[in-house]
Amino acid sequence: MLRLTINGDTHELDVDGDTPLLWVLRDHLSLTGTKFSCGIGVCGSCTVLIDGKPSRSCVLAANQAAGKKIVTIEGISTTDSHPVQVAWEEHQVPQCGYCQSGQILSAIALLNSNPAPTDEDINNALSGILCRCGTYPRVRSAIMSAAAYMLEEGSES
Repeated sequence: MLRLTINGDTHELDVDGDTPLLWVLRDHLSLTGTKFSCGIGVCGSCTVLIDGKPSRSCVLAANQAAGKKIVTIEGISTTDSHPVQVAWEEHQVPQCGYCQSGQILSAIALLNSNPAPTDEDINNALSGILCRCGTYPRVRSAIMSAAAYMLEEGSES
């Protein structure tokens, strides 16, 4: 049995620990927002957060994630109200949508560690997420807006 904490819930799963985390998420837990694309960890469509850091779930064995906090796109907000999700919609970032979960999770990780990123910071943080539709300028604009929203929310508390 493998015990994983995903989106705040603990799951005990009867799976081979060497199974890629991506397939545990998709096939065993029906968390299909995490996408399969390249299968070798270079495109970023399978990105999840492991202890707050972007990780490629297609090349990460599930047993390597045991004891860590795993967050998928489904765990961000059930109402799409996270500042990054709001900015994504406002800036009309998605086209085909395939890379979006990886883009959004990477953006959240960036903003959690750097609340006022520069264009270079954004480029570096998202350089491993391939967008075949080429929405990179919208991604950058959305991240800048989300950063502003998050700073506003923080100043109200």
